[in-house]
Amino acid sequence: MPYGPWKKKNKATKEHLVENEELSGGHAGAGSLGKSAVNGAGLPPPPASLRPKLVFHTQLAHGSPTGRIEGFTNVKELYAKIAEAFNISPPDILFCTLNTHKIDMEKLLGGQIGLEDFIFAHIKGIKKEVEVYKSEDALGLTITDNGAGYAFIKRIREGSVADEVKVICVGDHIECINGRNIVGTRHYEVARMLKDLPKNTTFTIKLIEPMKAFEMLEPRSKGSKPGNDNKIGTGRSTLRLRSKGPATVEDEPTEFDEKAIKKVDDLLESYMGIRDTELAATMVEVGRDKKNPDEFAMALDESLGDFAFPDEFVFDVWGAIGDAKQGRI
Repeated sequence: MPYGPWKKKNKATKEHLVENEELSGGHAGAGSLGKSAVNGAGLPPPPASLRPKLVFHTQLAHGSPTGRIEGFTNVKELYAKIAEAFNISPPDILFCTLNTHKIDMEKLLGGQIGLEDFIFAHIKGIKKEVEVYKSEDALGLTITDNGAGYAFIKRIREGSVADEVKVICVGDHIECINGRNIVGTRHYEVARMLKDLPKNTTFTIKLIEPMKAFEMLEPRSKGSKPGNDNKIGTGRSTLRLRSKGPATVEDEPTEFDEKAIKKVDDLLESYMGIRDTELAATMVEVGRDKKNPDEFAMALDESLGDFAFPDEFVFDVWGAIGDAKQGRI
């Protein structure tokens, strides 16, 4: 079957910050809904007049006033808007969570934001350099990325090699492996690099943990369990961010979408050591109307040609989408 290869910013102004809202008391608000921009994969960002007229509220996760942001169509633009609101540099942002300031991987911002979701930005904190002895073939790490060039740890398997190294934590950004800077490297490539490290050897990994407020300092989390529900958004509609093409306002994911996306995300972790709800959602969208695995594989090649998906994985994804359609998952 034809499977594919596979300046520092100006100071923040009142326009951006709401001085009286505290970290624990913020609630999201959305502006008026404009028409969603026409989807055009591979096209440059649309002019401001065509972008969804939405306003989101945001805070820095370790504590800050509340900012208002709007006019973004992808994750990189979102980070730029947050950075502008808080007078920080966009590369300082590691990832964002929705409706919680905690490092909760089940609330991680992916490809969709509910129109009433509150965005918390986690920025760079302490740098760490760790030597790890790889006593097993697998380290027990699940990797994801923030959509803007930073890979980070989403889950640590209990009892694994990584679990024994207590300074390695969920949410840590992986900056270097054995002296090689991997900023800008996709999560699946980072996962493969870690997997390919020889067994019974020692390697060095440089990490950057998210900045924490004092009340957030607590025992290390291993990340959310795969079986946990991870519903996207809290409102009836969501803003769908796309790596290619403009953002669109869409209805809240259906039960089919949620079950299929979760299953595909589980398969991504099983086969490739990554979790990525945006990638999973794209695969479900691609496979929704395909009649057979061959047609699905060709469509994946056209949409996601930079991934090297194993043949068995593609077949299992096709099966998972079919099971969700039939209500078997």
